[in-house]
Amino acid sequence: MRLTDDQRAFRDDLRAYLADEIDPIVDERDRNGPMARDELVGYLDELADLGIGFTPDTVDRYFGDVWRFAIASEEISRVWPSLNVALQMSFPSLFVRFASEETRRALLPKLEDNRCIGCLAVTEPDGGSDTAHPNTVARRDGDEFVLDGEKVWVGNAGIADVALVVARDESADARDLFLVDRENAAYETEPMSTLGWKGVPNGRLVLDDVRIPVGNRFSTIFSEAIAEGYDVHEIVPFPEGVSQLFLEHTPLNVTFSFMRTGMAFMAVGIMRAAFEDALEYARDRETFGEPIGKHQLVQEKLYDVRAAIEASRGLARSAAEALVDGDPDARLLSSLAKGYACERSIEATGDALQVLGAAGLDLENRMERYYRDARVMTIPDGTTEIQKLIVGKELTGLSAY
Repeated sequence: MRLTDDQRAFRDDLRAYLADEIDPIVDERDRNGPMARDELVGYLDELADLGIGFTPDTVDRYFGDVWRFAIASEEISRVWPSLNVALQMSFPSLFVRFASEETRRALLPKLEDNRCIGCLAVTEPDGGSDTAHPNTVARRDGDEFVLDGEKVWVGNAGIADVALVVARDESADARDLFLVDRENAAYETEPMSTLGWKGVPNGRLVLDDVRIPVGNRFSTIFSEAIAEGYDVHEIVPFPEGVSQLFLEHTPLNVTFSFMRTGMAFMAVGIMRAAFEDALEYARDRETFGEPIGKHQLVQEKLYDVRAAIEASRGLARSAAEALVDGDPDARLLSSLAKGYACERSIEATGDALQVLGAAGLDLENRMERYYRDARVMTIPDGTTEIQKLIVGKELTGLSAY
């Protein structure tokens, strides 16, 4: 991928920030568990200086350039995947600008001050990968919707100001998205721990007769903004090609295509970190009087890891290009890239850990974190099995689920 001068400068500045501010603290920080709200806000402030985030001043530069988004996903994940996840999961905050007057009044000042954290609530305890038929319901009651249901594995759940909730709109008998701002519509949360991504404040979200304005239904947000003269790009500040996909596909599917492309680049970042550590170890560690990097089977491991990185990055770039172009194959390619790269990240970090031998099992060694973080990658935003079925449907036109 040939970067523009601006994109290259962005990457270099981001690398310098991560090397100076995050890398020295990441090992201890990750062991301490989920980020507190104030801590994430602090990181958001620092990243905003680099043009990363969802405030009105930064979102067009960040989400408006797929390659900036891809660079950030890979580079941040190379150092601390949890920070990337917490950042990306906050994207629902950008819809505050077009929500009901009640929500705008409560959250716009926070958003403009870079203090508004969001979360996306999709997965349910009994639903798993079946996001098309949510058990969470939204019942119309006059000028409000009443939401009832439960969501799990919600990144930022306990610290978010606003949640974008997938639910079934009973009035339309269709799936929709609903923006719930916590200042006006309280919901309950409880923390959930995971094998990897330890820094992400994952949690359960319980909606019990939670009332929101009709204007916070996503289809209403979208249609009213269009009626007021906003174009699609202003509502959903992706590049024009991606914005166009919102007119052709469901908002959740387009959002997933964008997120899954980011996940593929995340996997590449994790693999890069594991490869760099394994390569350094192979050069420095000696057995039988010579560096282990001279042994044929160690070189084979390094070959396999590097091949996984290059193949995965290639697929991720193809998916990103499809998003930029508004290509009808964007959904297929994003699922292909996500499924392939995330599976390879498990294999690649496993091979890298094997190069380190017993040192790779040491809990003080970063390699075990790379392995745990990689193992999580194949499940969120749709499991690998779901990605295969999406690709199968896109290829054949026949749905297997």
